[in-house]
Amino acid sequence: MKLGAFSVSLNVKNLSASKEFYEHLGFRVFGGALEMNYLIMKNENTLIGLFQDMFEGNLLTFNPGWDQDAQPLDDFDDVRTIQKQLIDQGINLEREADENTEGPASIVVTDPDGNVILIDQHR
Repeated sequence: MKLGAFSVSLNVKNLSASKEFYEHLGFRVFGGALEMNYLIMKNENTLIGLFQDMFEGNLLTFNPGWDQDAQPLDDFDDVRTIQKQLIDQGINLEREADENTEGPASIVVTDPDGNVILIDQHR
């Protein structure tokens, strides 16, 4: 199963303060915008998403079809294919993608310890 780029998505209380903190750790803004209430920050190959008032808790995020630089991959597993494989393995999905669509879609699954995993395809 090819899940694509990986990042940790953090639910933050103050986006500007979080941005400044992670800049001190060597991260730079890679995507998003303060006025959109989210930033994607990068330090070498490590990605973190900072999201204010967008979801509860923190998420592990995978982006099928993208590498760590958000560049398109020629060879990737579509999120609907991943969804089918997970369902076939008996994994319960919190949110499913419409199997009758193509392109961007997402699914959500929770691991046995309650960690939420977002598989979010943008292409």
